Amino acid sequence: MTQTILLAAGGTGGHLFPATALAQELTRRGFAVELATDERAEQYGTDFPARAVYRVPSATFTSRKPLAVMKTFSRLGSGFLRARRLLEMVQPHVVVGFGGYPTLPPIMAARSLGIPTVIHEQNAVMGRANRLLSRFADAVALSFASTKHLRRSAEKRAQVTGNPVRDAVLSYRNVPYVPPEPAGRLLVLIFGGSQGAHFFSEVLPPALERMPSPLRWRLTVVQQVRPEDLASVREAYKQADISAHLAPFFRDLPERMANAHLVISRAGASTVAELTAIGRPALLVPLPHALDNDQLENAMRLEEAGGGWCMRQADITVERLSEELEGLFGAPDRLAKAAAKSKALANTDAVKKLADLVGELAGPEE
Repeated sequence: MTQTILLAAGGTGGHLFPATALAQELTRRGFAVELATDERAEQYGTDFPARAVYRVPSATFTSRKPLAVMKTFSRLGSGFLRARRLLEMVQPHVVVGFGGYPTLPPIMAARSLGIPTVIHEQNAVMGRANRLLSRFADAVALSFASTKHLRRSAEKRAQVTGNPVRDAVLSYRNVPYVPPEPAGRLLVLIFGGSQGAHFFSEVLPPALERMPSPLRWRLTVVQQVRPEDLASVREAYKQADISAHLAPFFRDLPERMANAHLVISRAGASTVAELTAIGRPALLVPLPHALDNDQLENAMRLEEAGGGWCMRQADITVERLSEELEGLFGAPDRLAKAAAKSKALANTDAVKKLADLVGELAGPEE
């Protein structure tokens, strides 16, 4: 009988991409894979390598006001009941959660039914949902040996697997980094997570416009832009005489990453994992005001290893960003060294290690 593994992941790239990588590896090993997620996964769901995809109600604690907290608990309770019915129908051998509050109902339901559970933490800081779930998960998979806020009670059940990377990313692992030539094209890739970054739309066009004309004319910008910002950003690059390709979402992002001379992005765990898997230099601007500063931790790990540069959003001005980028574009050797160090940081065996862990919990085939 084919063993079934249920993956639980929130509907953002940061959670779905490592889940995709695990699903691909488990499928190669003969497991049947199903996915429980939320409504945000629509833009990814059709591509997810699962036998079936289920929507489970969930909610995030966004306010401490009593009414808001009650609504969140009510929706999570509804999600728990839906998830329990789902698990009774699917009868998975293991449930694997990838963090975020949408994983709470399936993992809690699995515990109530005695189904083995694994939670995976992508960041260098244990997320709040994973902190809660780590109290009773059978195994805790970490991306970093030193993970902040890992409960002492979970340390014996924790092991470092790394952050799984999709096949579409690993296919570019052996594409060498070619630094920009003195008078050649400069290809810059800019993106800000699954929803884009309004901040990048505000500061990148004027920052690049300030560059000397000979440098500016060499630029080709590929930028993820929110739909509401598209018109203004397109006009800004047109006025700056900069070639730009803009879209709300790029399904071929790994290929565009491989072709870039420099990546400018947020510092989500999956973004950093994919940058290192391909080996590309990056200027990272962590998402500010995050509860646990997880993106700042991710960016600092890459910078400390020499694979990129971290700039806090609060410290960025158009003038400073322009100067920083001009310095990087004018130093191809510096970019090449960062690309090499980024590539050396990758853990390309992460998906195999995580699949091994899931296989151990699933036990021998019946």
